[in-house]
Amino acid sequence: MLAWLGTSFTFLMTALGAATVFFFARAVCERAQGALLGFAAGVMTAASVWSLILPAIEQTAAEGRLPPFLPAAAGIVLGALLLALLDEFTRQRGGERVTHSDFLLLSAITLHNIPEGMAVGVVYAGAAMGNMGVSITGAFALSIGIAIQNFPEGAIVSMPLVGEGMSKKKAFLYGTLSGAVEPVGVFLTALLAVQVTPLLPYFLAFAAGAMLYVVVEELIPEMSAGEHSNIGTIFFAVGFT
Repeated sequence: MLAWLGTSFTFLMTALGAATVFFFARAVCERAQGALLGFAAGVMTAASVWSLILPAIEQTAAEGRLPPFLPAAAGIVLGALLLALLDEFTRQRGGERVTHSDFLLLSAITLHNIPEGMAVGVVYAGAAMGNMGVSITGAFALSIGIAIQNFPEGAIVSMPLVGEGMSKKKAFLYGTLSGAVEPVGVFLTALLAVQVTPLLPYFLAFAAGAMLYVVVEELIPEMSAGEHSNIGTIFFAVGFT
């Protein structure tokens, strides 16, 4: 129940972020688009490092069965490969209302939220069982950190969809659904914590690989396009910070 409440808060923040589409005009100027894309790239890069890759390495090191870098390296490569396959698939479809970059971004955020929810579930379950050296207070702090990160992620999904011509209500729905997998992941993981914990480093790094693929393949090139590329770079630093 504690895990469910904790991740419901993170999901609510995703929905609030997606709701920002109702407060902006349909047309987004070039500077604002570059700033949003740069901020999104910075947030996703930071989330990949601190919320996914480093925890994967730390958990593997704590278990002591494998070289700490190995599950993280394998997960990153597999995540990037999956997004590359999705990229190729959406490029071949063509003619769709939503561009392949928007589909990739939605896929990456959703994939990222699955292991994020699993991480919350494992931490809450570990705290409840009195192991992993984590208290309920520490688990709640993790939920707050993820929630802060989820607010811009909801906007990252919904705003570009509106820019492509999708209605604000539908874009809000997609942005909200991207975070809906978190409560499901945390609930199942809390119930199956002992079985899932050994695989968590792979899941975390897999999500990181997916996010980094989108950052390098789509967000950075788009934020650098046009006359005001430096704005995107500045907001990348802000988002990462």
